[in-house]
Amino acid sequence: MTKNEQLEKLYNKIRTIPDFPKPGIQFKDFTPLLADPETLTLTSLMLNKPFVGQEIDIVAGLESRGFLFGPRLAQDLNAGFVPVRKPDKLPAETVAEDYELEYGTDTLEIHMDSFSKGANVIIHDDLIATGGTAMASARLIEKLGGNIIAFSFIMEISSLKGIELLEDESFTCHSLLSV
Repeated sequence: MTKNEQLEKLYNKIRTIPDFPKPGIQFKDFTPLLADPETLTLTSLMLNKPFVGQEIDIVAGLESRGFLFGPRLAQDLNAGFVPVRKPDKLPAETVAEDYELEYGTDTLEIHMDSFSKGANVIIHDDLIATGGTAMASARLIEKLGGNIIAFSFIMEISSLKGIELLEDESFTCHSLLSV
């Protein structure tokens, strides 16, 4: 199967839910992709491809859908997994970062002792829209002395230009699908 055929298989499992969670938002739902064993496995294999052979210490998965493939990506790369969470979800001392979403504002937190300074980190989430969540996570990783190797996404909403925001900041980005 060619790469284009693989991507088409994944793309066909993404559905759009209009007006969720708010009117005007076109929510990209990838739960059908998770329910199909073939596309579940294919997604994992395609996510790790850009990083094979690189020294990766940590995959930081963003709440909450970054927790679905983040641990598998970490295992495939022989790295650890660190959750980046919404406020008041982590039990130990945290550092926080506020950010703007395409439909409001929010905060992310990470444990202060999540990794050693200089650790090579991939930041993973299911989707990038405006880039606010991704940029906030980058600021958190950098506050703790992490070296951001790249961002990893299953899909990007290209019209919202989040990838461009990250690339303007000189970050490397890998996204499987553009929706």
